[in-house]
Amino acid sequence: MLDYKGKKVLSRALVTCGIETAFFNRLQCFFQGFRFVWRIVENMKDLDLEIEQYLDIDDPKEQKQVICTRCLDDCDSPQSLKRKTVHVYRRAFSETKLLEVLEHDLSPDCTYHVLSGGDIDSLSFLKHIVRQQALDYCLFSTWCMADDDVLQFREWVESGKIGRLDAYVGEIFPGSYKKEWEGLKKVVLLCGGRVAIFRNHAKIYAGIGPKFAFGIESSANINTNPRAENTVITIGLDIFDFYKSYFDGIKSYRRDFDLWKKWEEVKTNG
Repeated sequence: MLDYKGKKVLSRALVTCGIETAFFNRLQCFFQGFRFVWRIVENMKDLDLEIEQYLDIDDPKEQKQVICTRCLDDCDSPQSLKRKTVHVYRRAFSETKLLEVLEHDLSPDCTYHVLSGGDIDSLSFLKHIVRQQALDYCLFSTWCMADDDVLQFREWVESGKIGRLDAYVGEIFPGSYKKEWEGLKKVVLLCGGRVAIFRNHAKIYAGIGPKFAFGIESSANINTNPRAENTVITIGLDIFDFYKSYFDGIKSYRRDFDLWKKWEEVKTNG
């Protein structure tokens, strides 16, 4: 049997052992947690690589080399245009109804607000304008579009309804819409235009013809869907210049149209 002093020594030893065991247990938990976090970081790197491959995004270093100074200073900065016009409000849920609610001859310095759904997409509004006049110049910006829409633009270009066409699409377009990408490049080459790829999610048209200039702003892409969408048509040279000057300054991630020139420069030299 242990005497009092022996019990006291044994008690101290057990306490010391318990403290050391608790310390090593906590240290082991710390390293296990560190390894867990490290694995998450490594998996995120792999996920980023897979996303870039899926979206067909070029090397960010290569992208940085081709982004112009204006894109960094101006194109990524908010821009605005103040106008004072007459506003007209309409609703339409089919292209037939759209023809009824919009005036056949859109009035100068008017802005038309339309809530739509059904079989109407943003291209429906451009069709309405092309029915009124042929366009000397037209640009469009979209996140995505279907092959039928590319064929519609080709028909307009070949028939002279659109004299010059420039297209601006998002960075996923060449990888996720390969057929449309190849087809659209062929269409713009027919009239000296370009397809520019950049960080884009805007849905815009801007054009000019013998009767009037215009800008179209829409929540809808160039593809038909049953969702409610809002679109604004503004008639005026100022809105056309506002959007054209912005998109003219875009430097594409792709090098397919390095010899592209602005429409005004081609007109002047021609």
